[in-house]
Amino acid sequence: MKLSLTLATLMIAAPALAADLPINKEPHINHILLQGFIGDAIADNCPALEPRKLRALGELNKLRAYAQEKGYSVAEIRAFVTSDTEKARGKAEAAEWLKAKGAEPGKEAEYCRIGREEIAKESLIGYLLRDTE
Repeated sequence: MKLSLTLATLMIAAPALAADLPINKEPHINHILLQGFIGDAIADNCPALEPRKLRALGELNKLRAYAQEKGYSVAEIRAFVTSDTEKARGKAEAAEWLKAKGAEPGKEAEYCRIGREEIAKESLIGYLLRDTE
């Protein structure tokens, strides 16, 4: 799964309400997206773990609905999910989270260990991954 491709599902039209925060500051949206970026990084760096694309799509659809319920317009959602700056920020935050857990580029075993731990914990990150071994 490449989050940048599946994030496009957030762009489906819905009625607009007034949102309290800019979308890139909304804690729930950013937390869920961070889990996706972390899952992507794990899958990209651990050949034994694959992304669960249908599960990711389902989570993104829930997130899109949440954003719409919070009052974010289609234009705001589209701008957020297509922003190279926001994607870079998400990837950097994921890399920081993973580094704090011991994973850095070139440490394949650490990515695999973290991914398997997340699967065992049944976290959202783990829910988005499949162990092929």
